[in-house]
Amino acid sequence: MKNRIFIIISFLILILDQYTKYLIKKNFHLFEIKPIIKGFFNLTYILNPGAAFGFLANLNEKYRQLFFVLVTFIAVIIVIYLFIKENKSILRKISYSLILGGALGNFIDRLFIGKVVDFLDFYISTYHWPAFNVADSSISIGILLLILDMVIDKKEDSQ
Repeated sequence: MKNRIFIIISFLILILDQYTKYLIKKNFHLFEIKPIIKGFFNLTYILNPGAAFGFLANLNEKYRQLFFVLVTFIAVIIVIYLFIKENKSILRKISYSLILGGALGNFIDRLFIGKVVDFLDFYISTYHWPAFNVADSSISIGILLLILDMVIDKKEDSQ
């Protein structure tokens, strides 16, 4: 019963990710850019065939699709296993929930369209951070929280 909140977190991330991607696909043309904060932030509509920052984007589409579906499936199983196994750290459970919700969000894109919808575009002058989405943000925050929890845990063990 007490794991229900963490499942809800994952589900909410998944719903938020898919809903924001739906809004972008509905209201933007591919590669369209709408400035939100001039000189800093745009909304755009990009289909990313690779992983983070376009990793493996140039790989043959058939192999890339198979690779990402398999890797994501394995990662989701591992995160679920770690989540179930984890008993002592709420921060770690939150991190797994964020990672799981984000991984499932991008997994759905890969299954149904073969690419991931990215739309958040931050930049300064001519330097653009690669566009990303809610799922990517959730995964990144989850990983940062996981690292923080491991550092805290290691400090507690050494004392």
